[in-house]
Amino acid sequence: MKQSLQLKLGQQLTMTPQLQQAIRLLQLSTLDLQQEIQEALESNPMLEVSEESEGSDEQGGNKESSQESSQDKSSDNSEVSVNTSETANNESLAEENVADSEWSESIPQDLPVDTDWEDVYQSSSPTPAIASSADDDMDFESRRGSDESLQDHLLWQLNLTPMEDRDRYIAMAIIDAVQPNGLLDSKLEEIYQGLAHQFEQQAENEDDLLEADEVQAVLHRVQQFDPPGVAGEDLSDCLAIQLRQMPSDTPLLNQALIVVKQHLDLLGSRDYKLLMKRTKLREAELKQIISIIQSLNPSPGDSISTSTAQYVVPDVFVRKQDDRWMVQLNPEIAPKIKINNDYASLVKRADNSSDNTFLKDNLQEARWFLKSLQSRNETLLKVSSCIVEKQQGFLDYGPEAMKPMILHDIANEVEMHESTISRVTTQKYMHTPQGIFELKYFFSSHVATASGGECSSTAIRAIIKKLVAAENAKKPLSDNKITSLLDDQGIKVARRTIAKYRESLNIPPSNERKRLV
Repeated sequence: MKQSLQLKLGQQLTMTPQLQQAIRLLQLSTLDLQQEIQEALESNPMLEVSEESEGSDEQGGNKESSQESSQDKSSDNSEVSVNTSETANNESLAEENVADSEWSESIPQDLPVDTDWEDVYQSSSPTPAIASSADDDMDFESRRGSDESLQDHLLWQLNLTPMEDRDRYIAMAIIDAVQPNGLLDSKLEEIYQGLAHQFEQQAENEDDLLEADEVQAVLHRVQQFDPPGVAGEDLSDCLAIQLRQMPSDTPLLNQALIVVKQHLDLLGSRDYKLLMKRTKLREAELKQIISIIQSLNPSPGDSISTSTAQYVVPDVFVRKQDDRWMVQLNPEIAPKIKINNDYASLVKRADNSSDNTFLKDNLQEARWFLKSLQSRNETLLKVSSCIVEKQQGFLDYGPEAMKPMILHDIANEVEMHESTISRVTTQKYMHTPQGIFELKYFFSSHVATASGGECSSTAIRAIIKKLVAAENAKKPLSDNKITSLLDDQGIKVARRTIAKYRESLNIPPSNERKRLV
């Protein structure tokens, strides 16, 4: 085999480190972006948080664009760039403070493709965190205490309950068998057999053996703990425990206990006629009993939740002013950062020392980071403005007026690739008069109408939800009936599609929606 050299011409898509950084920032959510900015502040001494007054923030930080001006791209870009004008001004000041900006000649304007930051610039490690008592005092989140599980809550109540050591040991075994939802994960007989074997190995005489009545008595004591209904053997037992803890003068309390203990399966299948026949109850009485049972908690352990609430911070605000929809980026989603003028002025010309090189590298890295943030804000505002322009019907009238729209429509409008639109709309939220929605929410498929038009799948879901809300509770609408009702409105949808949309809305089937009126 003879070796030879060949010269070929070809095209290949490559990304520079600047482009990679811009794409990474573009797809970050609000929380991830804040974390990324915080890491940049800790690792790069050239960056600092801007401490401008609120008045200047309102003048220079708020960016708005109307639908009339959205067609003018140059106008949009100027509005977006206002938020980052602080950093641009600070960069210009930093360059003016350096005498004769010859030092910038050694910094390349653009890195070669397929390279990393470390290939050209020195990696700057973050300053190690120093433990401080003052910082610990300000850490209010960590001082709130650890989350409490259901077992911890029950053991805390057990420690406050006067009980013999023998019974306390049984109670601890019962508490260990409680699931996170509050019900026992095994039958009482299984718990008794496990404890009886342990007591038999440690017993010195017959009086030390464990009896089933002891476990039953301790279980009844644990079932009086908070939350009500805890340590129930099954759903029927859990509901019965909560009913027994209600005031004795509650109307129809005994009848509700009978329904829960003996006829819970009929109640679950909503066979009200057979239920009234077996319990000899009138319809008004059964309706009152169902109301009492529905007030109970089938999963009492969920009230002792260890999860913390997650709050959605909108990235974009949409409001109507003078009959025009205005789009504004949320100025509070990320801290405003700028280049530190003092450190930037330390950069010396024609100095190749390690310290000066370190400052040069971090200054250029900071400028690229600020430029990537500016590009992210511009793209987010441009895409949001285009979405609002196309979905004005939704903003005015609600989900039923949602128009069908796909990523390709927005990509053509803003002259970007569909992958870029997908990154912008993922985990980004818009605050509208209709509520807070992810930008992905405004994209949906469509179905054909009898008039030759198109109807959005989101609008169809809203119509289904409206029809179900207005249906007769004694005779709820089936999927076939909903299909015919939509057909009367000129919307051609298959029954299986209706079932899919109904399940996505968490609406149960018609047999499970049946109610007594």
